[in-house]
Amino acid sequence: MLLLGSGSSTRAEILKKYGISFRQEACGFDEEKIDHSVPKNFVYHATMGKLAACESKLGLEIPILCADTVVTAHGEILRKAFDIDDARRILQMQSGSEVSIVTCMAYKSTRKTFIDLSDTVYLFEPFDPEDLERYLQSGEWRGKAGACMVEGFCKRYIKSVRGYESCAMGLTIEKLVPWLEEKIPSKGRQ
Repeated sequence: MLLLGSGSSTRAEILKKYGISFRQEACGFDEEKIDHSVPKNFVYHATMGKLAACESKLGLEIPILCADTVVTAHGEILRKAFDIDDARRILQMQSGSEVSIVTCMAYKSTRKTFIDLSDTVYLFEPFDPEDLERYLQSGEWRGKAGACMVEGFCKRYIKSVRGYESCAMGLTIEKLVPWLEEKIPSKGRQ
C-alpha cells in the first residue's frame, strides 16, 4: 500500500493497471508559486514540494509517491491550460512539432527514497483543425499538462516517440516498480 500524493486520475489508473494498492490524496502543494523556466528544474521542485507537503500532513505510515509533469514545445513550458483558448494555443504549438514531456516522481518510505526524472519525446504530425476543435469542446484536456493526451487525442498524430508512454502520462511506472516495497502481482507487470 502506498499514498499517491496526487489528484491525477491518469496516475491512479497506471497504478491500478500494475496491481499496486494505494490510496489517493492530493496534499495541497501550490506549484504555481514555482519560478523555474527550465522544465527539469520545474518538475523536480514541484515533485519535492508535493512530497514535503504530503509527508508533513500525513507522515510516513505508508510510503508516499508524488509526481509532476510538464510539456515543452519550442523551448516553452506548456502548463495546464487555464481555459479553452489557452488550450487551443498550447495544442497549436504542439501540432507538427517535437514535444518533450518531462516527469519527475519521488517515492519515499521510512527505509528509502527514490527520485526519477525522465522525459519522453514525441514528434507529432499536424493536428487536423476539426479534430482539434472536437477535442477542445470535449473538455478532456482540462487538468492535463500541456492539454496533451498521448493516450487519447494526440495518439493518432504520433509520428515518432523516444521514451516511455507512462512517463508522458505522468508516472514512469517501469522505473518505479523495482523500488516498491510491496510485492507486485505478476499479472500487473507489463
